[in-house]
Amino acid sequence: MILVFGDSLSAGYGIARQDAWPSLLETRLKDSGYSYAVVNASISGETTAGGRSRLPELLKQQQPKIVIIELGANDGLRGLPVADMRDNLKFMVKQSQQAGARVMLVGMRIPPNYGRDYTEKFAATFTELSKEHKTALVPFLFEGFALRPDAFQPDRLHPTAATQPLMLDTIWKQLKPLLK
Repeated sequence: MILVFGDSLSAGYGIARQDAWPSLLETRLKDSGYSYAVVNASISGETTAGGRSRLPELLKQQQPKIVIIELGANDGLRGLPVADMRDNLKFMVKQSQQAGARVMLVGMRIPPNYGRDYTEKFAATFTELSKEHKTALVPFLFEGFALRPDAFQPDRLHPTAATQPLMLDTIWKQLKPLLK
């Protein structure tokens, strides 16, 4: 089983849940001959602190083989301390690994109006944690379409249903080596 643990970007905010990339992932897995189920435990608005508090119980209940952690965007949008985000992500990675799961971190970037120091530290956190804990890494979930206005809903934050396959392709490239 694959546990997708994220925020609105994985919960499918503003679109039908079956059109969100985690649902598309389950279809691709089946079509590719893999027998993994996908549990999407993503919640819109979730921060890394919220994820940290929810994950241990989910790991016990679901016993996933793979955990995809897609959290941090809301920390960044709220200007929360990068050090706190890092500590929370580190905790979730370690908890997942201790539960026997392979882990993928999904990185995000935030707009430059937060200042160069903050945005650079924010983006680097995902790469640094991935190297430190030997996880799979998607450096940037919006790779290839972040600057395309048509890829996003009117709020300019959440991808459209038509963009979800692009997100899945970005995830799939790094997920495929974890599948056994």
